[in-house]
Amino acid sequence: MIKKLPRLILHPYTVLLVVPLILYIVLLPVMPLMEPDEGRYSAIPSEMIASSDYISPHLKGVDYFEKPVLDYWATALAFRIFGQNAFASRLSAGLSAWGLILLAFWMASRLRDRETGLYAAAILSTCIFHFSIGHIHVLDMPLAFFVCVAVWSGYVYFTESPVRKRWLYLLYLASALAFLTKGLIGIVFPFGILFLWLAFSRRWRDIVRLISPVGIALMLAVSLPWLILVQRANPDFFWFFFVHEHFLRYTTTIHGRYKPFLYFIPIVIGGIVPWLGFLPEARLGNRKNGAGGSIDKGKNEFLFLSIWVGFILLFFSCSSSKLIPYIAPLFPPLAVMLSFVFREYDAYEQGASGQRWFMYVSPILQSLILIIGITSPLTLMKDKAFPQSSWPLLVWPMIPLILLTFLPGLVRSSLKQGWFATIYLLAAIFLASSVFPAEKIMTPIRSALPVVRAIRQYVPGNAEIYQFKMCSYGFDFYTGKRTIIVDDFGELNYGIRKLNPASRIRYFPYSREFIQQIRDGRIAPYCLADDKDKIDLLRKARLDVRTLWTNDTYYLLQLSADQDRKGEVRDY
Repeated sequence: MIKKLPRLILHPYTVLLVVPLILYIVLLPVMPLMEPDEGRYSAIPSEMIASSDYISPHLKGVDYFEKPVLDYWATALAFRIFGQNAFASRLSAGLSAWGLILLAFWMASRLRDRETGLYAAAILSTCIFHFSIGHIHVLDMPLAFFVCVAVWSGYVYFTESPVRKRWLYLLYLASALAFLTKGLIGIVFPFGILFLWLAFSRRWRDIVRLISPVGIALMLAVSLPWLILVQRANPDFFWFFFVHEHFLRYTTTIHGRYKPFLYFIPIVIGGIVPWLGFLPEARLGNRKNGAGGSIDKGKNEFLFLSIWVGFILLFFSCSSSKLIPYIAPLFPPLAVMLSFVFREYDAYEQGASGQRWFMYVSPILQSLILIIGITSPLTLMKDKAFPQSSWPLLVWPMIPLILLTFLPGLVRSSLKQGWFATIYLLAAIFLASSVFPAEKIMTPIRSALPVVRAIRQYVPGNAEIYQFKMCSYGFDFYTGKRTIIVDDFGELNYGIRKLNPASRIRYFPYSREFIQQIRDGRIAPYCLADDKDKIDLLRKARLDVRTLWTNDTYYLLQLSADQDRKGEVRDY
């Protein structure tokens, strides 16, 4: 029975259905929505439902055209079915992550065999990067799904015998859906990767076959209707969307997201944890066994996967705007390449037993780094102590990390099999158990939910709430009420400029206007702040500031005019 466990763990139902269902669907609602991204991408579809306007996205009541509309539609549909909550908000990301796991299985199965496909799916589903991005509502995981489907469809089209045009049409369809998810990048990636692969393979005639009038017509039929409708309703949409949000975002630092050229290299390397700790053993073990890794056996396949990974990495490394989730589309092909190495090594019965002791250094070092990583975020909680009742939650992820340092080798030396299956099982347990301490650590410092609970306790139901020099969208989503933003407009500036003066002052006052309203006795507002320095600014403005609630990250205040302190109102 024990010898059957590795086969049970790597059974198709386990790898493709059970584990992804738990990791990417069941665990979605554990953490509340995090600021600012999840609050933003939840508030927009919520406003769509409230306004019944599914053409022009709005955020805090103003036009918001930074991204296309497909994910908003998907989330709005999930809200209709499951209610407006964290699970429904993240569902598109979770399903996309699961879809990429199935795609990795398909890719590796076609390039090698069904067993290797299971290895690829197991690796991708337990990579810490894929797991992390698959649990937050950003657009990069849905984009990655459509981009990867498009690239792989193009590859199948050029390697299928006889050629079937349906794969070419799927390339164009998936690219159109990728465009509707996050813009032109959804078209640039698939066709750029395929073009480079064909060029490096010297398949010049096939480059011409990449262009399909029927495919172009299909792409336009899918993507063009929304573009026409939104442009008709907003005459300046094309300039803002294509110039400001594509060309200027890529070539300039207007969004303040500049990072060094090599910024993504450590993210890619760390993103394959916990498999990173076992990669040296597998690679060197293959050389010792004389296999060399089956990745070397198919040079054209290796070229295709390498161009896929390299193009995305180089594209974003050259960009002036860099964020961690951007590189999500390179992890499925990377997982496939890793599956070749791990499958080859796991097939040899001697395996790790023939390796020297230093082969265990990297798993031990990896576990130590991860344990430090689990506990170090406690410093982010500032003066707020980690709840004593929650300390056991920090212990649970450490158990599989400790077991990862010795149990896979022990299982293999005892059973002559099961090394990879043991790593996979422990990695899945580690990721699943890490969500619960992460919720305790991140909620007070990155979620609006604790503040919303305080608002319900301290603020009358009909009272308006202001955000002073901050802009978090989760407050609106959770309360169902529109908060008023003071001075921190950021990405809302485009839509704010289109408001009439009265609406602008009403919902987006500058600090001087806000303070003057209080001094004149027109408002005695409830106010949110996220820094003590901002509270000091309010006091310097000669206002009476009363702190109703705080968790040392957010402050719920009540402001009123101080009748004993007069003076001119200045900008703060």
